[in-house]
Amino acid sequence: MANIPEDLHYSKDHEWIKVEGDIGTVGITDHAQHSLGDVVYVELPKVGDRFTSHEAFGSVESVKAVSELFCPVAGEVTEVNETLNDEPEKVNADPYGAAWMIKLRIDGGGEVDKLMNAAEYEDYIKAEAD
Repeated sequence: MANIPEDLHYSKDHEWIKVEGDIGTVGITDHAQHSLGDVVYVELPKVGDRFTSHEAFGSVESVKAVSELFCPVAGEVTEVNETLNDEPEKVNADPYGAAWMIKLRIDGGGEVDKLMNAAEYEDYIKAEAD
């Protein structure tokens, strides 16, 4: 079974977000990186870009496919993980740590509350596999 940390929120697009105050750190889940295979390229937005929830903010290219990344909540990008430009393989090695992708200043509206917790996400990926 995939690694699913308890302290994060999860989207149906297989992104996670860790909320600290009004800043959310976003990346892809362990399940997503396993599905992708070896990641060879990551395309991320620029600081200052704004996204709505479920809007594509970048892409991940693996040996298997190119997949879009979707913002789990609305907000403005405050930081981008530039190390992924040179080391995209970090997405496979440490999806919840070194391979975070963006940090956003979250817009109000309670969108985080609509995301899944770890147990709900685990049920979701089990149901998706059936």
